[in-house]
Amino acid sequence: MRMHVDTAFRSLNKFGEELCGDKVKITRTENSTICVLADGLGSGVKANILSTLTSTIISTMLNEGASVEEAVETITSTLPVCNVRKLAYSTFSILQIYDDGSVYLVEFDNPPCIFIRNGKVMEIESEYRQCAGKNIAESRFTVRPGDVLTLLSDGVIYAGVGQALNFGWNWDNVSSWLAKTTLKEHSAPRLATSLSQAVNELYMDRPGDDSTCLVVRIAPRCPVNMLSGPPVDKANDNRMVHDFMTSPGKKMVCGGTSANIVARVLNRKIETSINYIDPTLPPVAKIEGIDLVTEGVLTLSRAVDIIRDYLDHQADEYYFRKLDEQNGASMIAKLLLEDCTSLKIFIGKAINPAHQNPGLPADLSIKMKLLDELCGLVKRMGKEVEKVYY
Repeated sequence: MRMHVDTAFRSLNKFGEELCGDKVKITRTENSTICVLADGLGSGVKANILSTLTSTIISTMLNEGASVEEAVETITSTLPVCNVRKLAYSTFSILQIYDDGSVYLVEFDNPPCIFIRNGKVMEIESEYRQCAGKNIAESRFTVRPGDVLTLLSDGVIYAGVGQALNFGWNWDNVSSWLAKTTLKEHSAPRLATSLSQAVNELYMDRPGDDSTCLVVRIAPRCPVNMLSGPPVDKANDNRMVHDFMTSPGKKMVCGGTSANIVARVLNRKIETSINYIDPTLPPVAKIEGIDLVTEGVLTLSRAVDIIRDYLDHQADEYYFRKLDEQNGASMIAKLLLEDCTSLKIFIGKAINPAHQNPGLPADLSIKMKLLDELCGLVKRMGKEVEKVYY
């Protein structure tokens, strides 16, 4: 069974620094997901350049089929060693998760990966060896849906040192905190945000070091199907609804006309919700057998904004409160962000005159542009997207 790898990371900059000295790079290959967390020596611009170089070289080389040895050797010969401390200029962790659940982990001087299954911390057995003059830890193991793996930079385990805690938060405390939290929070974005906030609180909002956590959750496959827009030819209504209903996974319908077509073909009633949670958005509706029914352009436009906001900024507690609101836009965004591993959109290409700027050619309707933008954002989240036109 192919699994989906849900990833999210959060970084706190060292207090007073504009750039983060840690860098995360996530690459998806044909059959695996490669996550690299690099921590540059020191902080600020220099550390940022070093960690960016390290993470980019490793993920690019592994993606091109190079071995870890070759990648580490390239870094060793590319980045000099610090004269004063005789330390490598960047530490790193590499986590490669294949679609069949097998995992390859390589760690160099970063805190060990935390592996949690069913709310318990699992032991990862590592072999230590020399690789291009560096002592690295290598592990191979298998994951299954529901497992959570977390990579950390050392700023996380030193959180609160000399302030809230004498010796910092330490690895054992971080892992037991994560073990408990995974039972409450299931999505990678929420886990990464909660962990980052806990670290920031221990530092009393003044992080003493760059602190990054990368949370990887192995999710069972959960396809989502979306139907939007009436077909150009009315004769295709039945075929479109049939294709949509027979596709496995959750179902959502966006648009009043689309909802009417689905209800008519299935011979089911549309019940509009009378709860106006957000007066700026039309209410959601219900059709038996459909998970979510919303209005079209206004709601889609807001949903696109919410998802873009997540991808372009560091999400916080306030963001997830917005995501949990019971309005159509938040419900679409939440479904795609947290409960979707692949999206299939059934798009009717008939133009609604209301969505048309008279100065634009017919194929540039506002709704089409919104759906294209939505697909682009879902792809940026590392999820597969398929479009079917009618």
